[in-house]
Formats: sequence, structure tokens, C-alpha cells
Amino acid sequence: MDWLLRNWFFRTILRPGLDILLLTFIIYKVYQILVQTKAIQLLKGTLMLILIILVTFLLNLKTLSWIFRYVGPSIIVFLAVIFQPELRKIFTKIGQDKWFRFSSRAKKYHFESVINSVEILAARKCGSLIVLARNIGLKNIIETGTRLNAVLSTTLILTVFTEDAPLHDGAIIIKEDQIIAAGCFLPLSEQIDIRKSFGTRHRAALGLAEETDAVVIVVSEETGAISLAYDAHLLYDLSIEEISNQIKMLFEYSEEDETDEVKIES
Repeated sequence: MDWLLRNWFFRTILRPGLDILLLTFIIYKVYQILVQTKAIQLLKGTLMLILIILVTFLLNLKTLSWIFRYVGPSIIVFLAVIFQPELRKIFTKIGQDKWFRFSSRAKKYHFESVINSVEILAARKCGSLIVLARNIGLKNIIETGTRLNAVLSTTLILTVFTEDAPLHDGAIIIKEDQIIAAGCFLPLSEQIDIRKSFGTRHRAALGLAEETDAVVIVVSEETGAISLAYDAHLLYDLSIEEISNQIKMLFEYSEEDETDEVKIES
């Protein structure tokens, strides 16, 4: 190690280059997290506060200097309380993110069963919420419903969402090749700019997508429109092909996996 530290190439070229690359990578990942958690306003507010503090001390503004010197810690606590939802989402995103992920295909998901179910439910205008779990656990959500631990199938999904069925109004939670629970309640979105035409299902789907990395499919009871929520975003009124492509992209689903799935179902 001492030899490496004394090496001219390492000290003058490799170490500074590695320093810049790691800093660039960290800044890029932080930016991704801020965008995905809708916390850009938090960053803007923090930068504005830092700018005001710098100007205050550089120009020796006595009143503001006194305020920041004695009330500064209270301001930090106040900002933490105000931006608590954004901070929680940021740390959740950091915990779920695989920073050095190169490949993590979800081979055990039987996506065809889900896609077929969604197509039939949309044609019938049967309102439904289908949650596809990814990395973050959904134990608290699962406990609000009825545990099934059943093998995933189109028939079972359609049965759950049959009109007037006991579990019809809740969401089903799917993990890999199993329906873990049904009739689950999802947290409602805290976004204030969400479309007023969206009902409880869309707000619940977006709410879960804001707090976890789950992918949520919504079928509107009024119009039969299919929507997809993930990473605090909601894509409204998608075709069944668009839904299929989006899901396969989000789960890094390959043609090889699709071939394996067809063999399993046959």
C-alpha cells in the first residue's frame, strides 16, 4: 500500500481521476433520488437558505447574523419538520436503491397472468388495484388485508375483483409468482397537484408509489382506463401493450424469461 501511495502515476493521475469519478457518481445518484422523490423544492429551499446565510455574514448584516447565530439550530429543526415527508422519501429511496446494480431480472414473475387479467378487467370496467412488489417489503400494507399466499393466476385475480366480492375494493399484493394478500389498503398520495378527476384508487396507487418501489396497476371503474404508478409517477390511460412494455422494462424482463414463462404455463 505504501508503494502504491508513493507511485507517481497513482498520486498524479489515478487518484485525482478516481476522486472526480466517485464525486460525479455520487452527485448523479443524489440527483436521481431528488427527482424521483419530488424533493427538488427541498434542494432549492436549502440552497436559498445557504445563500442568505453567506450574504449575511459576508456583508456583516447584524440583525440577520444575530438571528442565524442564536436561532439557527431551531431553523434546522423547523425545516426538518416541514420537509419530513420529502426527507423520509429520500432515505427510503436510498435504502431501496441498488447503486451498483448491473442486472437483477425478475424471472419468477408470471407477467402474462397479470397482463391478461388487467386486459379482461379493463374490458369489463371492473375497478382494481394490483401491486407488484419489488425490493422494499410491504408487510404493513399486507397486514391491512387478507393473506392468501396463493399461486398467481389469471383466474384468481379475476375472482378477487369480481363485483361485490368481499375483497373487491382493496388491492392485491403480488410477489414473484404468488398473490400474497388481497383487500389491502394503500396510503393516499400527498401530492396537491394530482388531477381532480382521479378517484381513490389512483390516489392510493400513487401514494404507495411515493413511499415504496412497488409498481401499481390501476383499472378505472368508471372508464376502464388502465394506469401505472411507480417511483412517485402516474401514467394514465395506457394501452395493454404499453402496460406490458413498461412492466417488463421496470423488472428488466427479457425474451428469455418470457420463453421460460410460456413453458411453465403450458
